[in-house]
Amino acid sequence: MIPQEHILRAENLEAFYVLDFSGTRKVVKAVNRVHLEIYENEVFGIAGESGCGKTTLLRALFAQVEPPLRIVSGKVFYRVNKEDVDIFGLSPEKKRKLRFEYIAYIPQGSMSVFNPVKTVRVTFLDVLESHVQGKARQELLKTAQEHLEKLGLPGKVLGAYPHQLSGGMRQRIAIALATLLNPRIILADEPTTALDVVAQRAVLDLLGEVQEKLKNTLILVTHDMGIHAAITHRMAIMYAGKIVEEGKTEDIFSSPLHPYTQYLIRSLPRIGDKTPRESVPGAPPSLIDPPQGCMFHPRCPYAFDLCKVETPQLVLCGEHHKVACFLIGGVNNERNPNFR
Repeated sequence: MIPQEHILRAENLEAFYVLDFSGTRKVVKAVNRVHLEIYENEVFGIAGESGCGKTTLLRALFAQVEPPLRIVSGKVFYRVNKEDVDIFGLSPEKKRKLRFEYIAYIPQGSMSVFNPVKTVRVTFLDVLESHVQGKARQELLKTAQEHLEKLGLPGKVLGAYPHQLSGGMRQRIAIALATLLNPRIILADEPTTALDVVAQRAVLDLLGEVQEKLKNTLILVTHDMGIHAAITHRMAIMYAGKIVEEGKTEDIFSSPLHPYTQYLIRSLPRIGDKTPRESVPGAPPSLIDPPQGCMFHPRCPYAFDLCKVETPQLVLCGEHHKVACFLIGGVNNERNPNFR
């Protein structure tokens, strides 16, 4: 059963990169009219090909918006003390206060989390000293060490520099840093990228353990559909800056509705099945000059005339399952017989 109390909500969110090349202005529509509602105590996954806008969406949800990225329209609300707070309307100081205490962000690549000339100890103390008042350094250091040990990590890593640690250990320490102040929401962007399978398993186990202990919300971005199948409760499929399907993870995998989702799932390897996997045909569209109508229609074998001129809206097609596709209900009630 899906919990109904939302903890984060995005309305009509548009986040574009505005680039200037020798006087020529280019706009990359990385997040294009996205609506999301994410609940308390759930693992919510965001999937899609590289370049579809997943990372930009996380940055917008975290309000980490720096040029050339701009919020063009829309709002993001955090549910704080049973009230919706418009994150874009807050002062920089109030935003800073919410970070680590209410919401934390684990970016792609653990080296981007740590200053290479500072020990892990200094990084942890910097976070604690900026948020915890009235405690001596030794007390804060003890808090950091206890937190690491609680997560099954050796306290001695506090004395190490980032380059002295393996990629898997750095990523686990990045998770420990993000959860240091028990935030209600954790945003994790491709946390297992570039790790071997053993390190990936350790990182995923740690994320799952943290979420279970804190009963918080984990928003996980990864292109790996197998990871979504293993740990997420609900998920959204992103394509060319838009959400094209959303629902319970088990429904997405058992009954994928959007042709793009079906291709993503069919591309997964299966034990004992040696038949060739089928990937998505063609290439992703340019987000500077996207196609008219449904973004997926140039790659979709089921596209018809309406798909080329109108953009399908994300609509409910069953309990908790949404899809943006004219082939499902709505305009074209008699589905293409070759569909699926």
